[in-house]
Amino acid sequence: MLHKFLTQNRDQLIEHCRLKVSERRASKTNNLPLKFGIPEFLDQVIKTLEVEQTSEPLLSRAISGPGDGKPSSSEIAQTAGHHGRELLLQGFAVDQVVHDYGDLCQSITALAIELNESIQADEFQTLNRCLDNGIADAVKEYVRLRESMLSDWNVITLNERLGSLAHELRNYINSASLAIFAIKSGTVGMTGSTGALLDRSMVSLRTLVDRSLADVRMTAGMPVNFEIVSVAEFIDEVKITASLEAVARGCSLTVEFVDPTLMINVDRHLLFSAVSNLLQNGFKFSAHHMKVTLKAYVSGERIFIDVEDTCGGLQDGIAESMFTPFSQRSSDKSGVGLGLSICRRGVEANHGVVRVRNVPGLGCVFTIDLPRHVEAIVH
Repeated sequence: MLHKFLTQNRDQLIEHCRLKVSERRASKTNNLPLKFGIPEFLDQVIKTLEVEQTSEPLLSRAISGPGDGKPSSSEIAQTAGHHGRELLLQGFAVDQVVHDYGDLCQSITALAIELNESIQADEFQTLNRCLDNGIADAVKEYVRLRESMLSDWNVITLNERLGSLAHELRNYINSASLAIFAIKSGTVGMTGSTGALLDRSMVSLRTLVDRSLADVRMTAGMPVNFEIVSVAEFIDEVKITASLEAVARGCSLTVEFVDPTLMINVDRHLLFSAVSNLLQNGFKFSAHHMKVTLKAYVSGERIFIDVEDTCGGLQDGIAESMFTPFSQRSSDKSGVGLGLSICRRGVEANHGVVRVRNVPGLGCVFTIDLPRHVEAIVH
């Protein structure tokens, strides 16, 4: 009988399954033992087979669950659910859940053939029912918990971003309101420091809104609107708005000559947001009255847009994390640390990459690398 065969060879079957699991765990950092898994499931299979040899075989359904696929509160359902949960929390993919139960089935079949042990059709049917229910319940709990964890993470992330956005908006609006109140009172003029404060606040508000709109477009998966764009005209467009912010930040902006024949096929708004974010960071971190340089040039089949600032250089190891959301690179914590993350996503949406190169003691150079568009020659 199958239940006697499984009982006699229980340890060997479990060891065979553990070896298979250890092979798949080779790349895992978490090798904690599982509290719920194949040993418990194998015991439940044996118990199910034993009950089916009694005068009341249907009582086995309390252990194995029904064979119609309907949800149940069987012993296997509870243990398999815990097993699916553990696999998720230890970092395994969902296919590991299926593999675990498949390992046991293969081990039983292989050992039966090796020992010339016959398995009756009704016993094999019971084994398959246990395996089907175990896999289904483990996968169901794995997916349920994963969706719950993702939902919680999304809510936390959204709350962080909305909270930071609201905080930043409030600061800029408050500064602008105070400046307007002071100017309206007649005690200060538009051309003084209060007027400059108003200018900075309005530029910052516009920047924040533009950046947020680009973020929403990419997060929502909205289609990218590609168009053929002159690099020189695009840089001129960026220069107009960036010059205003440079003045507000007390920096100078230098824009180098761009070859008017260079063309790119991009989503203008996403790329504009990306370049603007790099310039805003340059103005933010460069010393007062220092220079930020913008240039675009070609090398082979690639177009490069460089933003070079005078921040004094980067600390060791910071370059790798600069494009991570909510990452900020100095003691100046104005902003929410999303600008460079949005920049990277905007560039990647345009089939490009963005890199940063440190210039110790001087600053850093951010480079957007895009494919060059070459018009087809019609003969």
